[in-house]
Amino acid sequence: MIAKHAVPLLLLPLLFSGCAVQYDGVQATPTGDVRLASMTPDMQQKIQELEAALISLDPATISPREAHDVAHDAFVYPMYLANDWGLTWPPLFHNTLRNANQRKAGLCVDWARAMRARMRSKNLQTFDLYWGVAYKGNAWREHSTLIVTAKGKPFSSGILLDPWRDSGKLFWSTVKDDERYPWKYFEGPG
Repeated sequence: MIAKHAVPLLLLPLLFSGCAVQYDGVQATPTGDVRLASMTPDMQQKIQELEAALISLDPATISPREAHDVAHDAFVYPMYLANDWGLTWPPLFHNTLRNANQRKAGLCVDWARAMRARMRSKNLQTFDLYWGVAYKGNAWREHSTLIVTAKGKPFSSGILLDPWRDSGKLFWSTVKDDERYPWKYFEGPG
């Protein structure tokens, strides 16, 4: 018989171990595209909602094709990266593993860098890409992400694409409506 005080001690390792994050059916093609083997109606709706929000940044100039491509990859590419990086949940636990060299990537700056590189590879003509940072210099709160604006529009008018905060599941919002982080423009690393 296990003593009643032993049960919490047995559960303690689970609390600190984190949970593996795995997205099924995400594949990279030989051309570098990322695809879901089966697109659920919920995922299709999320992509369409982001696509519409991107177009609404400047309906007169935004290419619907580019908006679709950005929206698709903003959702699917982080799933691919989460699998590739051996992501664990919650993000702060994964950060600990990354800082201890137990994971090859997964800090918010890794996400921002990867998302920016992915979107730059598309040679977007109707969007500008910015590196956003909140709480710059605060070791416990600093956070980076990718901000997308209509071409020539200010950083503050953009939409943030943040796969870090939900462990590879995209969070997006307009910069001004994100109540969690006060985003500022940052040049970012190369």
